[in-house]
Amino acid sequence: MIRSLWPLHRTVVRAVERELTATGMTAGQHAVMDELRRGGPRTVPQLARLLGLDRQPVQRLVNDATALGLAESTPNPEHRRSRLIRLTPKGEATIRGIQEAEETELRRRLSDLTAGDVTTALHVLRRLGEEFKDLAQDAPPHPTERGDDPR
Repeated sequence: MIRSLWPLHRTVVRAVERELTATGMTAGQHAVMDELRRGGPRTVPQLARLLGLDRQPVQRLVNDATALGLAESTPNPEHRRSRLIRLTPKGEATIRGIQEAEETELRRRLSDLTAGDVTTALHVLRRLGEEFKDLAQDAPPHPTERGDDPR
């Protein structure tokens, strides 16, 4: 299952980017906008944590989405310097339309899967994610990161 995740991820990204061609968006911007639509306004560091990415690439994705008029920066009442990123009305309509089309297509293509199949798959993926997150945090540094010469 784990060996299937990398190729699956790359294939999903390619398929999403193909679907986004006419929008000018990337799969990364799609992920940011999806998170904003699901959870509301967030700071860039919050988005980075939720997406499992470093802050700098997420900031670039937010900047690009802002340049397309899909997202905007607003004051954060809880922190003066860390602004909130939210979808613009155009961004909300854009991501909603994309997600509705994706859902329709996936329901059609995956109609042979039962609700139980999906529930089990989500359970397994979440558990894998939890364990790998722990492994990533608890793992001893690679020999080259400690300065040891592995030769």
